[in-house]
Amino acid sequence: MYQLDITLKRGQSLAARDRGGTSDPYVKFKIGRKEVFRSKIIHKNLNPVWEEKTCILVDHLREPLYIKVFDYDFGLQDDFMGSAFLDLTQLELNRPTDVTLTLKDPHYPDHDLGIILLSVVLTPKEGEHRDVQSSIHSFLHWRICEIKTMLMRKSWKRSSKELSENEVVGSYVSVKSFFWRFQTQSLRLSDVHRKSHLWRGIVSITLIEGRDLKAMDSNGLSDPYVKFRLGHQKYKSKIMPKTLNPQWREQFDFHLYEERGGIIDITAWDKDAGKRDDFIGRCQVDLSALSREQTHKLELQLEEGEGHLVLLVTLTASATVSISDLSINSPEDQKEREEILKRYSPLRIFHNLKDVGFLQVKVIRAEGLMAADVTGKSDPFCVVELNNDRLLTHTVYKNLNPEWNKVFTFNIKDIHSVLEVTVYDEDRDRSADFLGKVAIPLLSIQNGEQKAYVLKNKQLTGPTKGVIYLEIDVIFNAVKASLRTLIPKEQKYIEEENRLSKQLLLRNFIRMKRCVMVLVNAAYYVNSCFDWDSPPRSLAAFVLFLFVVWNFELYMIPLVLLLLLTWNYFLIISGKDNRQRDTVVEDMLEDEEEEDDKDDKDSEKKGFINKIYAIQEVCISVQNILDEVASFGERIKNTFNWTVPFLSWLAIVALCAFTVILYFIPLRYIVLVWGINKFTKKLRSPYAIDNNELLDFLSRVPSDVQVVQYQELKPDPSHSPCKRKKNNLG
Repeated sequence: MYQLDITLKRGQSLAARDRGGTSDPYVKFKIGRKEVFRSKIIHKNLNPVWEEKTCILVDHLREPLYIKVFDYDFGLQDDFMGSAFLDLTQLELNRPTDVTLTLKDPHYPDHDLGIILLSVVLTPKEGEHRDVQSSIHSFLHWRICEIKTMLMRKSWKRSSKELSENEVVGSYVSVKSFFWRFQTQSLRLSDVHRKSHLWRGIVSITLIEGRDLKAMDSNGLSDPYVKFRLGHQKYKSKIMPKTLNPQWREQFDFHLYEERGGIIDITAWDKDAGKRDDFIGRCQVDLSALSREQTHKLELQLEEGEGHLVLLVTLTASATVSISDLSINSPEDQKEREEILKRYSPLRIFHNLKDVGFLQVKVIRAEGLMAADVTGKSDPFCVVELNNDRLLTHTVYKNLNPEWNKVFTFNIKDIHSVLEVTVYDEDRDRSADFLGKVAIPLLSIQNGEQKAYVLKNKQLTGPTKGVIYLEIDVIFNAVKASLRTLIPKEQKYIEEENRLSKQLLLRNFIRMKRCVMVLVNAAYYVNSCFDWDSPPRSLAAFVLFLFVVWNFELYMIPLVLLLLLTWNYFLIISGKDNRQRDTVVEDMLEDEEEEDDKDDKDSEKKGFINKIYAIQEVCISVQNILDEVASFGERIKNTFNWTVPFLSWLAIVALCAFTVILYFIPLRYIVLVWGINKFTKKLRSPYAIDNNELLDFLSRVPSDVQVVQYQELKPDPSHSPCKRKKNNLG
């Protein structure tokens, strides 16, 4: 192993990528396919000075250091400014070397893109340890031989014997102490590598308001929104139409991956339909200057523009995720399990309401994976995701049946979250290849059961090659989980951008049409009663109408819904499940995957005119609206269909409470309390974030598409452990 110490000094005569004839350059270092360093951004400078230092551990010198320079464009794809290679085999050991690298574009090798100046020192690590070990072994061997020779002499004295023995014991103890320190440092080093991708804390941000922003439209107003970026994490606020003093009241979280904090880049934009959005201004928040465990109210002046942004920022240290070997985290550790059960017992309802539960995922192995390399093998590694928590296993090279034996632990903030486990093939020269994926709702997990999950395609609609063996444990407090159901759902800020898809547009239209047709058919049925198409049915409807109107009370509304939920529940437990799996949705999802493959090829073509962008933006908006409307109707249906029993039971509890309240308390008092609460909410809590408990509840209910995605596939009988054992015996 080698240690590579690099000082990124500066760049000279870099390429201009912005309209103003400048760039906002930053540098990436890569070894293989892995990014090992990213510099800070130097704004509006073609001769940037970084003077940043980094230390990289290198397993071997065959892999060159790949240097890439980019122009930072917030909200857009960063522009490529050139790249270069540093051949590590040409460096002299233990000697500082100044390196000047000429940046080139592989597609345009004749273009001069400037230079990057580095200072590097390459130091051997593992070789030094081997030399020390060899020297100590030689020393011990020499001392033991010397003592044996002295003991064989007859003319030695007792004092000399005692002295020699003490010296040997002292030498042995010192050597043993050295090896203990050596092993401890090695374990610490591997621990650093193992936890390098874990986050160190949480940055909680509340975007409160903007003040006196710059007018960008002809009417003297703007349609402002704000973009935030911390490393790879991004967040975009909602658009506030026609105002220079917007009130957002939005809260979101970022993860801290660096001990020193990092810098949050913030830009304000004016939304313009049909053309590129106008830039209002930018500002930054240096997290290293903020104290932890304390909320800071910041009024930030927008640079390159006008106005202020008001934020609340809180830094919280956290240890909510961990990763370890399967042998280290023993499943028989009952004491630790008892402590976890005690932490989430019903008696601790009001202790840290955000800490809903505990999740442990054991990624054991995979079998029969797809061969992604030309050699007929793959280099698989596994990514485990829960909301915005993302952990990785190591890579098992040249293997279609890898064994990882890793244990991942997460703190659960929302019991309705979905655990996603994705298997990739590591590629040195390009991004990782997708091998398969499974999505597992936490409420569907059977604790302590080692299970073979059939891997699915990217859209989670059909099987792909291979199975993955997981053992999952979920422990949670049901009361906390119920309370958290009624607050806004955590937004995932690493998601694929929406693209225009003809197949997706058609699918969402059919889904919405099905929901609307339910109401249309109900209206036709009622109208047929009015028209007396069937006299017995119309007569029964007329009598029922008179009875209900004459005796109607408001508590009957939740009571009817309660009866509907109860009726469907008894149908399910009696074996008369009236829920239908829509094969049309499944077929269209599979068609969508083929459509997406075509879109991936088409997306490489550039140079669309503004009119095409405008049409695409409108179509994407319509597409998303159709998806939201269809999902809303499907979630209501799935609540009463007991698709997620936990939520249906929660609905029963809520409806019972509403029934009792509406039965004993007059409506006017309830409306009065509701109005007082609404009018005084901002007075009592100026920075309160508005939400709708009913919509927050429904956001946890899966739509029909999500039901299909989360549905488990039946594993191939050939992967059954019992069958394999029988075959081996045979």
